[in-house]
Amino acid sequence: MIINHNMAAMNTHRQLGSNNAAAANNIEKLSSGLKINKAGDDAAGLAISEKMRGQIRGLDMAAKNSQDGISLVQTAEGALNETHDILQRMRELAVQAGNDTNTGGDRKEIQKEINSLTSEINRIGNTTEFNTQKLLNGSKDIKTEAVAAGPATTTTPGVYEVTIGSADVVIDGKSLTFDAGGGGTTNFKDATELVSLINADDDLKTKYTATESGGKVVLTQKTGQESSTAPVVSGTGASMTTTTSGSVAGPGTPAVAKGESLNFQIGANENQSLTLDISDMRAANLGISTVGNADATRGVNNGTNNTITEQALDVSSHTKAAEAVTKIQTAIDTVSGERSKLGATTNRLEHTINNLGTSSENLTAAESRIRDVDYVVAA
Repeated sequence: MIINHNMAAMNTHRQLGSNNAAAANNIEKLSSGLKINKAGDDAAGLAISEKMRGQIRGLDMAAKNSQDGISLVQTAEGALNETHDILQRMRELAVQAGNDTNTGGDRKEIQKEINSLTSEINRIGNTTEFNTQKLLNGSKDIKTEAVAAGPATTTTPGVYEVTIGSADVVIDGKSLTFDAGGGGTTNFKDATELVSLINADDDLKTKYTATESGGKVVLTQKTGQESSTAPVVSGTGASMTTTTSGSVAGPGTPAVAKGESLNFQIGANENQSLTLDISDMRAANLGISTVGNADATRGVNNGTNNTITEQALDVSSHTKAAEAVTKIQTAIDTVSGERSKLGATTNRLEHTINNLGTSSENLTAAESRIRDVDYVVAA
């Protein structure tokens, strides 16, 4: 008999502690559903499963990215669907204008609709956006070159000298006569008198400041009335000399930022992306307008204001209308090509989503075999 040490009790206590620890470990696994709850459970398995978890979550997010990419592409493609419809209508109008059964007045009315439709194409190109990002103005095309802003034009009032004629003087449609006081209309003999008449006319005094200099009348355009068009002066013997040509104030050429491709992250790791460029789908880039505002009858704006910045295709004659048909058809083909590219990208992204889902599912199964607890429930 051993007196000082109860070995049986000590062995029992040790076994009890070991069993309690094992039971606690098993309960922890059962309650969490995980075989690995801490690094000590399986150090190598923990490292492998955490790497897999990173891939799984990355794949799931890449699938969401692809869905967002499809939404962006569909936004652009949907806008171009309307551009296509507009171009088809413009082509129809150009064919109509090419028929010489139409008078000049008829063609002017056709021109008005073409102008308006061209402005609408610009509006679509300038305003179509996804998450505040413009899609169809060339900013999402790496081929779009950066252009610095041009200097603003300064406003310069025109100064004009009018020589008095031997009869009435007409300025901008206003007929001015001088009565010498004898009961009849006579010739102008004093520039000061003509200045008084100009200043007494409500329309003319709004446009000009009139002064006398060396026997001539000097007309200076007022602020807000500056124009590159000189006053219209007529009358027997009357003449006008331009001292300073007027110029119209303008903002100058707007700056154009360099285009950047769209990059969709469609994988869980670096260099697993899809690149997409969306071309400039505005009127000038499609070849159905030219930059400049020389002809007001063909004026086109950017679709967001009434400032004329471009000229629409000319359909004022059979020959010009026929040329317009060809240019519009080329624009239709360009838009068709762009829509085809966007449609192909949509189809690719749909396959990408399917592949990502499959990869995520298989990797999740592998991670589950390493990390999830496996137990049997007794019947």
